[in-house]
Amino acid sequence: MSSIESESNQDQYKDKLIEKHKEAKLVRRIVLVATIVIFISLGAGITFGYKYIESALQPVDPTNSEPVDVTIPIGSSTRGIAMILEENGIIKNADVFRYYVKFKNESGFMAGDYVLNPAMKFEEIIASLKTGKILQEVVFSLTIPEGKTLEQIVKIVSEKTGYTEEELMTQLNDPEYLSSLMEQYPSVLTEDILNEEIRYPLEGYLFPATYPFYTEKPSIDQIVEVMLDKTEDVLFAYQDDMTEKEMTVHELLTFASLIEEEATAKTDREDISSVFYNRIEEGMPLQTDPTVLYALGKHKDRVLYEDLEIDSPYNTYVIQGLPIGPIANAGQMSIEAALHPSETDFFYFLATKDGEVIFTRTLDEHNREKAKHITNN
Repeated sequence: MSSIESESNQDQYKDKLIEKHKEAKLVRRIVLVATIVIFISLGAGITFGYKYIESALQPVDPTNSEPVDVTIPIGSSTRGIAMILEENGIIKNADVFRYYVKFKNESGFMAGDYVLNPAMKFEEIIASLKTGKILQEVVFSLTIPEGKTLEQIVKIVSEKTGYTEEELMTQLNDPEYLSSLMEQYPSVLTEDILNEEIRYPLEGYLFPATYPFYTEKPSIDQIVEVMLDKTEDVLFAYQDDMTEKEMTVHELLTFASLIEEEATAKTDREDISSVFYNRIEEGMPLQTDPTVLYALGKHKDRVLYEDLEIDSPYNTYVIQGLPIGPIANAGQMSIEAALHPSETDFFYFLATKDGEVIFTRTLDEHNREKAKHITNN
């Protein structure tokens, strides 16, 4: 064998080792998330979970190339596509497929009629799902801005779809419906949302974005699930950050909602986040006015001293730490700020009428700025 051939074989061997290492790393990462979701109720071990998921990543039947007709409807989410594939025997487990797609950062799946088979690998299935031929115009788009409360979101949905606000609120707060959603989204919706003191269980969980719909009046289920799909997709990227911060999804969305409500177009959200972190570390109440307004259940141009005394698990003037739940829906910038605050020694901030936010270190400094910008105006 020549030295050139020897070097070529060594390179091929190295490439194979690298590829196997990448595949093993992918399996381990999927195991960390999917094992919790799929086997938590069974108390299954990591070893069993690893073997199961490793198997689920393989073709259903490598020897069966019998064609199967599969239809992916317009507007299907990744979750919906995965369920269709599992139901048609193209993949073994819908959850494992979804996590694989997320880890690989795959997107661009298209509606259409496909001919697939049980012998296909995930990569082949994903490639096929990007070749759909069915095209349909969007009937309407639903835009949910950042910083909206559930009541405001319901109003927007009502105006766009014709459902009454009462219809929407009834379903969004129905215990059986919430239970079904918790089963569908176990990595996002936990028992935290069922605390009897929480005003609305889904407050803060319907992600702000623009959602296209392809029918005149999609069901309430479809509307809610497409928003929760988006929430799940966004939060998935921050799993490691949440683990590092020892922060649950509920805590993250709660923290981020405070930043969202305090932020202005000119505000550095990371600095606001740092103030909250600094106050929590020192055992100081967060004392953020939006939580008072949420506790009051109404908007006011100015929070009065008497308002600060309202007895509520949302009022951060009377409780320590975070409120019991989110007070609005937070955008991605606020979520990132909640996980990655600036390093400052600020303990106070003040928003002026022109949108500027002034950060200070001491109460005396804060009061001086308040006298300049608020009290005398």
